[in-house]
Amino acid sequence: MSAVLAAGLALSLVACNGDSKPDSASTPSATPTPTPTASSTTPTVAPTTPAAPKPRTKAELTKALLGLSDMPSGFAVDDSGDGEDDGSGISSTDSRCKEVVKLFNADTAPGSIATAGVVFSGGESGPFVQEDLDALPSAAAATALVNRAKAAIRSCKKVRLTLTGAGTSPARISEISTPKAGTARVGVRFAATSGPLEGFQVTFVIAALGDVVLGMSFDDPSLIGDGVTLAAAKANRTLGTAKAGT
Repeated sequence: MSAVLAAGLALSLVACNGDSKPDSASTPSATPTPTPTASSTTPTVAPTTPAAPKPRTKAELTKALLGLSDMPSGFAVDDSGDGEDDGSGISSTDSRCKEVVKLFNADTAPGSIATAGVVFSGGESGPFVQEDLDALPSAAAATALVNRAKAAIRSCKKVRLTLTGAGTSPARISEISTPKAGTARVGVRFAATSGPLEGFQVTFVIAALGDVVLGMSFDDPSLIGDGVTLAAAKANRTLGTAKAGT
C-alpha cells in the first residue's frame, strides 16, 4: 500500500456531424416553371451513433501524474519499492472491516482498465508521497468506487497494520476532511496506537475525477492540502476531466 506501506494503494465523445451544404440555387429559366407534383419525398437521415470513448492507457495516465518539478525542494522520485508486494498491508478479523482490507490491500483499484503511479521521497526516512491514477470504464464507475471506499471506511474502526521489517501494530481508522477535488472524495488515516509501529500514521485521499480515480498517500499530513490540489488540477488539465466536476 504505497511506498509508505510498501505495496501501493491502487486503489462523452459526441460525434460531430458537419452541416449539410444547402442545395445550390436554381438558375431562373425563361420558360414557365412546371407546377410541382402534389407530393414530394423528404430524404431520410439515418441517426448517427456517438463514437465510443477510447480506453485510457498507462502512457496517458503517466503524463497526468505529478512530476518532480511539482514537488517541494528536497524530494526525489523513489523507485526502491519497484512495485513489488513485500507483505506489508492491513488485516482484520472483524467482518465489518472485510471491505477496507480488500480495497487497501489491492494492487490496483477494482475495475481499473489502466493504472499509473509515482512515489516521491524527501529522504531515506521520508516524508513519502505516492500518487496513483486508475482509469475506470466510466465516470459513474469511478464515483461508485470512491463511495464504496467511503462506506467501507465508515464501517471499520480498527485494523492491524504490518510493515515488513518493522512489525505489526493495532491501528485506528479515522475519516478526515480532504481538499475539494473531483465529484466524490474521501480521506482516511491509519494510525498505529501501540506496539512496534506506535506513532506511525499514513493518510490516504481518494477522489473521482471523471472516469479516473486519483489515489494519494502521505505520511506527513502537512503535505496533503497542496499535494492533492496540485495532483487533481494536473490530472484534470491533462486528461480533460475538469468538466466532470472539481
